[in-house]
Amino acid sequence: MEPIKAGNLTIYPIILDVDHKLKSFNSYLVEDGHSLSLIDAGMNKDEYWNLFTNTLHTFGFEVRDLTGILLTHHHFDHIGLVNRITDEVAIPVYAHKKAIPRLKRDPEFMQQRVDFYTKLYEEMGCGEAGSKQIDYLLNAIEKHKHTAIKAEIMPLDKQIHGFHVIEVPGHSPDQVAFYNEKAKVLFGGDVLIDHISSNALIEPDERGERILSLIQQMDSLKKCSQLSLDYVFSGHGEMIDNHKNLIETRLDNVEIKASKLLTLIKDGASTASEIAQQYYKKIYELQFPLVMSEIIGHLDFLEVNRKVRTEKVDGVWRYYSYE
Repeated sequence: MEPIKAGNLTIYPIILDVDHKLKSFNSYLVEDGHSLSLIDAGMNKDEYWNLFTNTLHTFGFEVRDLTGILLTHHHFDHIGLVNRITDEVAIPVYAHKKAIPRLKRDPEFMQQRVDFYTKLYEEMGCGEAGSKQIDYLLNAIEKHKHTAIKAEIMPLDKQIHGFHVIEVPGHSPDQVAFYNEKAKVLFGGDVLIDHISSNALIEPDERGERILSLIQQMDSLKKCSQLSLDYVFSGHGEMIDNHKNLIETRLDNVEIKASKLLTLIKDGASTASEIAQQYYKKIYELQFPLVMSEIIGHLDFLEVNRKVRTEKVDGVWRYYSYE
């Protein structure tokens, strides 16, 4: 893919197209005359490594020319090559401080997450589907411990390599975007994707309490809408050149979906699990954690906007319409 000039920046996209709803996995080499940053690090696959090194070589660079790896958030499809790169050359890795225990797969933190989801799925009435997910998470702690980032991770400050660091939580608690005001570009990770809505994933905070992820995501989108931008470079799919219109659509869609869930509640569905099964049907079990995040987030939206009230009955939260 050809480089993109934006102000004093030269951007070299690293795009791996996939036959999947995400369409592609995207990373970006960004040169500003003083630094060569890698923003996100894609998938831990030979195909992606080859794409990364070929992009470097095509434009006259080597891995050793990198001055830093900047991570938008901790998800596996954004950090895949970090260990391979830092095994080859000692360069700094930067991420939000909340990403560090996730990237290091800190055992205490990982167990805290399992405890959080155990309680969450019980309180949302998920039954066997929730138990299966907890078993998966327990197995994943051992199965994926080798994916922990080995290099030291530097917590991001307000500015780095010519970018303003903007906190944009929602999709993940540690998500940031990198904004260059002069070039009018934003490297947003998964805060805004052109062809699909980014999931606001339910996560615990540092105390193990549930974050209102969808509310956070809406606030992050509104924050991005205030920026003067020509382009948003996303973690997946196409470059975005109409961010304000797209954000307006995403925010409208939250209200539309929440309205549909409110109708289900009025018709008698009262637990998050019941609502999820009625709305998503077979997808409920196929994509259980994503579905529950989506449903719980929209129920939070309804509760914050005083459309529903909650009551805990026999340890399970039930939702009732005010109308």
